[in-house]
Amino acid sequence: MTDPKERHEHEVKGYEQMLDRLRERLAHTGEALEHGFHEALNSVRERSIELGELTRDEADRVAMWLQRDLEDAAEYVESARGTYADWLYMDLQLVENWIWDRFCSVADQTRLQWQAFNQELQAAARYHTGELTGPGTLVCRECGERLHFERVGHIPPCPSCHGSRFERAARQ
Repeated sequence: MTDPKERHEHEVKGYEQMLDRLRERLAHTGEALEHGFHEALNSVRERSIELGELTRDEADRVAMWLQRDLEDAAEYVESARGTYADWLYMDLQLVENWIWDRFCSVADQTRLQWQAFNQELQAAARYHTGELTGPGTLVCRECGERLHFERVGHIPPCPSCHGSRFERAARQ
């Protein structure tokens, strides 16, 4: 895949498919609590590779971005006693219902995992240009410009300063 737009669309589709499979797996088996969220995520990543939907490199990147988004949402809800709507920092009418339902159900399972073993991921700048992110608002760490995502998408360089490091608006 040489066309960047085609590659981006392919990765977005892969993110959504992994999120769907993860939600279904957690909803039907409750496996996240019994065997760990990471094991469930590894399983859906491997399934994407087996089905030929993503290469191993693509699946690894997409799974990393999905894990980051879900852990970030769970951490915010747990530490700030907020809601997923607060974390998204946007009008929920902008978020397509299908992604909202899928994201929240998986994020809630992740929140429970967060309580169980208090995730070690505390990186200062967890979002970078070129990565995928779920819906919500990111803030440029260089200039403070806000980027609003209504659905899953690639993070562009900051339109104001061309910075490449971002954090969730809810963290500030």
